[in-house]
Parts: sequence; structure tokens; C-alpha cells
Amino acid sequence: MAIKRRGFAAWSGNTFEGKGSISTASGALEQYPYGFHSRFEGTPGTNPEELLAAAHAGCFTMAMTVVLNDAQFVARSLRTTAEVTLVNENGGYTISAVHLILEGEVEDLDALTFDYLADKAKTSCPVSKVLNAAITLDTRLIN
Repeated sequence: MAIKRRGFAAWSGNTFEGKGSISTASGALEQYPYGFHSRFEGTPGTNPEELLAAAHAGCFTMAMTVVLNDAQFVARSLRTTAEVTLVNENGGYTISAVHLILEGEVEDLDALTFDYLADKAKTSCPVSKVLNAAITLDTRLIN
């Protein structure tokens, strides 16, 4: 069975001064503003790269819980930051990399095994699989 999720974008105006909004079918985002200035200049609003970073962080973190469970561990806490890099190459923009930073508290787990399991989660994460970018990972185990 395939699971399908939907996101929506609307836009009005030209590239630089136009206004857009992003929504999700779940209602988590409801016509949330985005545009050129929020994407490239850091003004209020969101952008596709930020949303991709949040999606990747969420997917990877859940994949880590599965990998930990399979190895008979339960996390007290996991916190993931995903940093998406957008670069201008040859006159066009591309996402060149995603850097994941995982900090976790897992009882009775050593750092070497934590790193191994995190790499396994990175490989099995569905969002990691769909991205055609270099995806790197840093981990920190807190005991």
C-alpha cells in the first residue's frame, strides 16, 4: 500500500516581488508565506529548503528510533538538526548537500555503536533516499 501526502504552493506576481504561500493537507501549514526575500535574504516567512530540512530531520529521527528499536535500545531523547545547503551553480540554484546533526541520550549505548546505528538510519531514511545530494552526519551521544 502506498501512502501519499500532499503539500500545496500558491504564488502571485513576479519572482522578486511576488508573494507565495505553502500549505499542507494536514493543516500543519496553512497558507504560510514564502517568497524571494524569505528564501534568499532571510526576511520573515519560510522557504522550500527550510521545509525540506525540517522534513529530513523528522524522517531521519524517526528512522533512528526504528534502528535503535531493532538493536534493542530506546532513546531517552533524540534531537536532529538538518542543514540544507543551497548554492548558485552555473546560473541556477541547486541543493548541494544536507548535513545532519544528531544528539541523543540512549542508556547503555556506546558512542561507536551509536554512530553505526545513526549511519544505518541515514541510509534507511526515506527522505535521504530521495535526495540527490551529499548527506553528511555528525552525532553526539549523551550518557
